[in-house]
This record gives sequence, C-alpha cells and structure tokens, in this order.
Amino acid sequence: MNMDFRRQLPIPMDIKAQYPISAKMEEIYERRGAEIRAIFEGRDDRFILVIGPCSADSKEPVLEYISRLAVLQDEVKDKLFIIPRIYTNKPRTTGDGYKGMLHQPNPEDRPDMLQGIIAIRDLHLSALRDYGFTCADEMLYPENYHYLSDLLAYVAVGARSVENQQHRLVSSGLDIPVGMKNPTGGDLSVMFNAVTAAQHPHTFLYRGWEVHSTGNDLAHSILRGYTDFAGKYVSNYHYEDLLEVHDIYAKKELRNPSVIVDCNHANSGKKFFEQPRIAKDVIHSRRKNADIRGLVKGLMIESYIEEGCQKIGNHVFGQSITDPCLGWDDTKKLILDIADEL
Repeated sequence: MNMDFRRQLPIPMDIKAQYPISAKMEEIYERRGAEIRAIFEGRDDRFILVIGPCSADSKEPVLEYISRLAVLQDEVKDKLFIIPRIYTNKPRTTGDGYKGMLHQPNPEDRPDMLQGIIAIRDLHLSALRDYGFTCADEMLYPENYHYLSDLLAYVAVGARSVENQQHRLVSSGLDIPVGMKNPTGGDLSVMFNAVTAAQHPHTFLYRGWEVHSTGNDLAHSILRGYTDFAGKYVSNYHYEDLLEVHDIYAKKELRNPSVIVDCNHANSGKKFFEQPRIAKDVIHSRRKNADIRGLVKGLMIESYIEEGCQKIGNHVFGQSITDPCLGWDDTKKLILDIADEL
C-alpha cells in the first residue's frame, strides 16, 4: 500500500474523557436538543438560523463572533432559534487548499489531525460552556462524528457527500437533525434518496463495529442551488421550487417534512452579499403559502466578523480564509429584520 500509517488516533471515548462536558453543559445540550426537535416536528413555530463562518479557522475570532450571536439570540429568542456554524472540516480533494481545523488547527502549519481533533472539541466545548450554544458542523468524515457527538446540535451532509452510502447510514443512527444538501448537479432525487435512507433503520460497519441504527426522523433537505451543464449557477429557493419540494415530500410520505434554505453557494451565485435578499425572499414565500410556511424550518447563512475573505497569512481578525462571508453589521441587521418579518 502506498500509504504511511503515521499513528493511531485516540478513540472518541478517550478524547471525551480528557475534554469532558459538565453536568450543566449536558443539561443545556438536552434542552436545546428538545427545542430543535420541537421545531422540526412542528410543535414550535420558531425559525432556525444556522449561521456563521464558511469555515472555523481560529478559536478566538469564532468565539468572538459567537459571543455577539449570544447577545442577539436573547433579543430574538421568541421568534428565532440560532445555531452557530462551527464548520471544522472542508471538502478539498483536488489540490492543496485549507481543509479546516480538523486538519490544520493553525492554518499556516502542516496537518496534524490529533491536535485538530483536540482543537475542534475544545472549540465546540467553549461555545457550549461560555455562551450556551450547541452548534452545527458538516459531516465530512462520518467516522469522526463521535468525537463531537455530545456537543453538536445539527449536522449537514454536503453536496459532494450526499450520495455517499456511509454518510446516509451514519445519519440514520443520529438523534439530531441531519440536513441533506441537494448535489452540485441539482438532482432532487439524490437529496430525497439520502433523506429516505437516513430515516430508515440499517445494519452497517462503523469504526470496526457492526452497527444497527433505528432511523433518524429528523433527516431533512437543504436547498443550496446547483450548477447546470453549462457551468451556470441556478438557484432553487424560489416559491415554485419550495412548492415542488413540498409535493415530493407528500408523495414520499417522509416524516417531519422540512427544508433549510442555504442562502449562499449556488443560490447566491457565490455572491455573499445577496444572502439578505434571498433570506427575505424565502420569508415572503412563507408568508404567502401555509404549506411553505410549514415546510421551511430555517435558513443557512455564511457570516463572520469582517466582510469578504482573505488569503491565509493575512491575519485579518474574523475574516474568512475560505469563501467570502457577510460582515457583522449586515449580519446583525439581517437577523433583526428576519425577526421583525416573521
């Protein structure tokens, strides 16, 4: 084999024992989990915002951003339920590129995945302990989920992973919402096949174990737009798109029909500054149609302290080193505007 097995990483139980959660943190985790479940089951009409940086590149600016979200959450708590994005791994397979804190806890250093595992657990722990937030992360590597399984509020399966069997099977064993993005080519059947698979029980191999899952009734769709055959970005968040998704859900008889609309990526044509307009368009569609209101449970927004993005090594505090994001002033205005319009 042309692979260098450098070292065996600690099992999740060892990492959790070394960096544990307190009884108070566990209580917050359980309470927020119950509230999120109630939203997806339609028993709570608050609107979810999964919001934060494209990638969590450094502990200090991410926690500064989350501290600002915590203040806003208190202001809009009757209408909005905020789940901060702490995305700690990025799909980068075609070249070098930054693969996230899991690989590089310091973006300028060489990969060190042991320190990366410690760093991402420490960051999620800090968000829960210091600001009362359980957060969202992307399931890029299904086998690593259990390093954070006692901390996460929400998991997204990306557009390039949604057709992968292991992602679908592991999602079927989680007890938190798992959002399945439509693939980059836009085929909704792929996304719905993933949701269907995740909602059913399975037997499969996971980290050397034979696992039996019972199905995840909180698995749902994320609409992120797509790229057509000519390479053009095509959005799929409009009124007619949402009605189509509603009809597909009805035909498939899936549990807890739910959609999160990703306001960036192909929906915005990768123009981050379009996110407020898209968010308000979705809110308008919900006001106009009761079926859409019941279906669309929230939005996903890429936002950080400083607007735009930077190259690794520039050291602008709180500015993305991957995709460009909304800045804080626009983010704050958007959150308050959404709360007013709901």
